Amino acid sequence: MKSFFYRLKMLKYLITDPKYYTNNPIIFKEILSKSLCIPTQENGNESSIVDMACFRDKISSNKKELAKAFVSICKNNNIKTILINSDISLCLKLKANGVHLTSNQFNEIKKAKKNDLFVLISCHSVKEIKKAEKLGANMVTYSPIFITPNKGKPKGCDKLKKTINNANIPIIALGGIVSQKQIKQIKASGASGFASIRYFVH
Repeated sequence: MKSFFYRLKMLKYLITDPKYYTNNPIIFKEILSKSLCIPTQENGNESSIVDMACFRDKISSNKKELAKAFVSICKNNNIKTILINSDISLCLKLKANGVHLTSNQFNEIKKAKKNDLFVLISCHSVKEIKKAEKLGANMVTYSPIFITPNKGKPKGCDKLKKTINNANIPIIALGGIVSQKQIKQIKASGASGFASIRYFVH
């Protein structure tokens, strides 16, 4: 029942991807600024607040420049939790709030926590979630919930709900989330929030 508080207002977690944001600094800044302010429907009311945002770029040669711009824009938009994907050193250099670790980085949780970073880690099973809890992660993503290219069979909201009921750490639903209908299903499962790349880009 630790996720009850989060059900009252689901966290909205934006993740960037060069496929949608580009690696052109000017265009990147424009798209990000618009995405952080995209209106969404929650409880019948419009809300434009992205609670969390993560810079994720594994291919661009200028990703450090883009990450710096990302952190600056997020801070200017009063984003509460600003994360860098997988790179603790870059996170510390740019003074972001925390890091979103991959499912291959469980051994990095301790290092991140020692540096007072907020730690979120990608999980794909109850076993991984339990491991994240034990190692002191603040939060996890659980995926894929819906159909996502090259991410395997979707787990669905029924499995998401069962997983949440067996966990003692806030769980963010991730994977194929592009519509309000899906978000309502995720909220009904008791998830602490949802994460998406495509949902926020229009």
